Amino acid sequence: MTILKFYLSNGVKMHITKIEEHVHLIDLETAGIKNFIASYVLTGKNVAIVETGPAFSVSSLLSGLKELNIKPEEVAYVAVSHIHLDHGGGAGTLMKYLPKANVIVHRRGAPHLANPKKLWTQAKEVLGSVAEMYGKPEPVPEERIIAATDGMSFNIGSNVELKVVETLGHASHHLSYYETLSEGIFTGDAAGIYLNKFDVVVPTTPPPFRLDIALASLNKLINLKPRHLYYSHFGKADNPIEKLQSYAHQLKLWAKIAKQGIENRETLEAISKRIFEKDEAVQKAAEYIKTHLVLSKTVTNKSVQGFVEFVEKFGSIST
Repeated sequence: MTILKFYLSNGVKMHITKIEEHVHLIDLETAGIKNFIASYVLTGKNVAIVETGPAFSVSSLLSGLKELNIKPEEVAYVAVSHIHLDHGGGAGTLMKYLPKANVIVHRRGAPHLANPKKLWTQAKEVLGSVAEMYGKPEPVPEERIIAATDGMSFNIGSNVELKVVETLGHASHHLSYYETLSEGIFTGDAAGIYLNKFDVVVPTTPPPFRLDIALASLNKLINLKPRHLYYSHFGKADNPIEKLQSYAHQLKLWAKIAKQGIENRETLEAISKRIFEKDEAVQKAAEYIKTHLVLSKTVTNKSVQGFVEFVEKFGSIST
C-alpha cells in the first residue's frame, strides 16, 4: 500500500493510504488520534466518499481531497453507514463544500441528518466529553438526502459501484456498502472495530444493541463472499470471511459472559473485567484499549452495557 504524507496548514500530519487503484483511505486523526476514524474516497468517472467522520474532522477530509487532486464539484455521493457522530456527524458541514453531492443514509437515519438537534442532545448524554471532541453536527438539506434501502446501487463510473447492504444490530439504521470492483465491503460498525496494530477485532455494541439482528447481518456479509473488509475503525483487512465468523463467535462469547454475570448479580464493571479475561482478542489489545481516549470509555463500558441490556430484555440466544 502506498502511503502519502502531507501537512495541513495548521501543521497536523495527515495520511492518505492507497488501498486499491480506485480507493484511498484518509486517516482523519480526530483529536490527534491516529488509526481510529477513516473516510474512504472512491474514484471512477465521478467520486464517492464513504463515511464523513465527525464534524471537527471535516477540514482534514477536505484537505485529503485536495491532496488527491479531487475538486469538490467532482464528488457525487457521500455515503454514511449510520448517523452516529464518528461516522456521519460531519455530513452537514461537509455538504457545504460539495455543491453537487448527495448524502446516502438509511431511511431511518435521514430525518436526523436533516434535523440533528435530538442526535446531538443524545450524543452528549451518552458520550459526554467525547461528543464535544467530535463536534456538533450541522443539518443536511433534505433535498440532498437519499434515504437508502437494502439492495440500492449507486454507479460511480468506470466499473465502480456501491451496493447498499442493510446491516442492523449495532444500530437500527445501519448500512454497509459492497463495492463491486474490489469486491470489498465498507462495514461501518457492523463488523466491529479493527485494531490493525494487533490484527484483532473488538465489539462496538452500545445500547440499544440487538445481538440477534447483528448476527443475522454478519451472515448477510459473509454470504456476499467479500475479498476485503474496509473498516471505518480502522482500515483494510484481509481474510474477511474468517474475521466476520470470528466476530460472530466473539459476540456470542460476550453474551454468554453477560448472561452469567446477570445471573450472579455482578456489576457492569465485574462483567467487563471477566470479558477482558476470557476474550483472547481483547486480551491482546487490553492495554491499548484501556488507555485509548475513546475506546477506554466505549469498549469497557458502553459496549458491555449493550450486551447486559440485551440479555435482560431478550434473554440469551442459542450459541
